[in-house]
Amino acid sequence: MSRTFPLRVREALDNRPLGAALGRVVSVLQSRRALGLASLPDADAIRDQARKAKLDTLRDLAASLERFEARLIANGAEVHWAETAADANRIVIEIAKRHGVRKIAKSKSMVTEETHLNGALEGAGLEVVETDLGEYIVQITNDRPSHIIAPIIHLTRADVGRAMHERLQTPLTDDPATLGGYARERLRRVFLEADMGISGANFGVVENGTLCLVTNEGNGRMITSLPRVHVAVMGIEKLIPTLGDLDRFLKILPRSATGQKLSVYTSLVSGPRRAGDHCGPEALHVVLLDNGRSRLLAGETAEILGCIRCGACMNACPVYMSIGGHAYGDTYPGPVGAVLTPGLRGLHDWADLPGASSLCGACREVCPVRLDIPRMLLSLRRDAAPAHSPVWLKSAMRAFGWIVSRPRMYRLATHIARAGLRPAARNGWIPRAPGPAAAWTATRDLRAPVKTTFQDAWRGKERR
Repeated sequence: MSRTFPLRVREALDNRPLGAALGRVVSVLQSRRALGLASLPDADAIRDQARKAKLDTLRDLAASLERFEARLIANGAEVHWAETAADANRIVIEIAKRHGVRKIAKSKSMVTEETHLNGALEGAGLEVVETDLGEYIVQITNDRPSHIIAPIIHLTRADVGRAMHERLQTPLTDDPATLGGYARERLRRVFLEADMGISGANFGVVENGTLCLVTNEGNGRMITSLPRVHVAVMGIEKLIPTLGDLDRFLKILPRSATGQKLSVYTSLVSGPRRAGDHCGPEALHVVLLDNGRSRLLAGETAEILGCIRCGACMNACPVYMSIGGHAYGDTYPGPVGAVLTPGLRGLHDWADLPGASSLCGACREVCPVRLDIPRMLLSLRRDAAPAHSPVWLKSAMRAFGWIVSRPRMYRLATHIARAGLRPAARNGWIPRAPGPAAAWTATRDLRAPVKTTFQDAWRGKERR
């Protein structure tokens, strides 16, 4: 919850291994993104076209969802509507029971993290296994993802080796290829034994009712083709109009996420197995989740629903790079989470998140669809201020507004402030400010005020 956010931040800042892990991986992702977009001709035009397609769909989302549902049904899929996270979990459990499912294999999915689906399935007596390597490590360690693209960015390879040694009794090693081999050996059996595969969806193409999954591991394709039942859970905002638009998104998503020109696996799912097909599920169920998205769509921060979950904003954010993903306290970390979480969960309990930003604008610059995250953060800060600002701050801001509108009072106040602060300075910096301002200097120094203001210097120049 928001009230524990400062505690999580302090814990993250004191975690030196976390800082080292973040710095190492994030810097690589930043440089790869730059190289990836540099390799795309007319990248800016493609980003603009993708943004337009996404925002146009959001403006007409109800009609697009109806068309998408009709295309899915025509393709042989069964469509389910979930208003809340609990509804989505209940629907998936009901599908599993209807089909006599005992074992479930899951592909990486942020939306099922949002609904806490794994816990609900286990509570219903079903065995569920994450098959993305990062998510698998998260599951066996009872952890949770800290990044949209790289779930275990907060761990070193030595951490992963110890986790597999302790939980799976594998020989202790930190060699990535060996660790991957241990996981592959176990997960192969899961793919073959699973009765149901559960995935998310990166995009839903309205034109023909197709789901698009973008992955760098073969587990996504295994899950959508080997089990006899495939369930895809997706947020209602994931729609795009046409296959032509999908082509544009597939050019900017992997480049923004990992710097790749194309992800290793791009899977298009248009329905269950048909007569004459040699593989594929017997049944395809698509669960369309709202969970606060309709409410968010009606507000000033609706643009955040255009996010395509590339993680580029996290890799560019100085706050995320300092505290990691767990400090944000919910499914979506970083700048996108600072807007999306209050929108989905409610601002009252998450009012601290919009303040977790320097408003430097780096997130807006790297976003492949140019979402104006700083504007949305300011909007949320404004809405949170009346209820969450302390009384002293409200009084101070009213006093400041009164003073700055009166030049003589402003000059007097700045003279008093300079006289009071300069004695506390050491080598041009103030290590500890007085009163409530001490919260600022608790984590950073404050530049000492100059001896002479600009106005005083200007008057002295005029006299000369």
